[in-house]
Amino acid sequence: MKYSYEYEIKYQEVDGRKKLRLFNMENYLLEVAGRVADSLGFGIATLHPMGLTWILTRVSLEMYELPNPCDHVRFETWIESNAHMLSTRDFRIYRGDKLIGQCKSVWAVLDLEKREIVNCFDDPMFADAVDGEVLEMPRVRMTTIPEPTGCIASKIVYSDIDYNGHCNSCRYLQKMTDAYLPDYYGKTVRIDINYSKEVMLGEEVQINYLVTEDGAQYQLKNSTGETSCSAKISF
Repeated sequence: MKYSYEYEIKYQEVDGRKKLRLFNMENYLLEVAGRVADSLGFGIATLHPMGLTWILTRVSLEMYELPNPCDHVRFETWIESNAHMLSTRDFRIYRGDKLIGQCKSVWAVLDLEKREIVNCFDDPMFADAVDGEVLEMPRVRMTTIPEPTGCIASKIVYSDIDYNGHCNSCRYLQKMTDAYLPDYYGKTVRIDINYSKEVMLGEEVQINYLVTEDGAQYQLKNSTGETSCSAKISF
């Protein structure tokens, strides 16, 4: 089954070129995914009292055009699969009748006390919600950055933390694009993000970035030097 939600892009969500910021687009995708999960009975409102929550593990977003302020953008979404401890949720993004983007996201359920991923997809309510359509988006593999073009330190502060007690998914992308933003305007842009480890309030992180011919690659390392998040922007 497909679900559809429409939003009007706000002035405070666009950048100096009057285009929706990439991390604000990701925020809309998370909002839509949350609304669908709530409507199906396994959203945050249901999971949190059980000591569980949804976390985003991977997202691939391809935008052919970026919205402007006051544009009405419709997000069509569906659950591709709920299996092997992961939920795959796909999106098509429209401005009017025009397709302007698509996205594949992968989610997991986290035990808030143990901070471990758990498998709860044996419950029939998860199987019943699967649409099954596969959105064809080849996965982009992340590679280690041997010699970064630049490195910026950033502290995880109050405004970075979400209701799960860790840095919000969109904040990673915001910090990375604040460190370096390739000039993707007027082009089809693709963003691939892998989330691997949580970062918490007060942690000092390092954002390494590598400028490439077709965009940029990023690695956000936590206070112990482990990669917490890796990303690539290409066009």
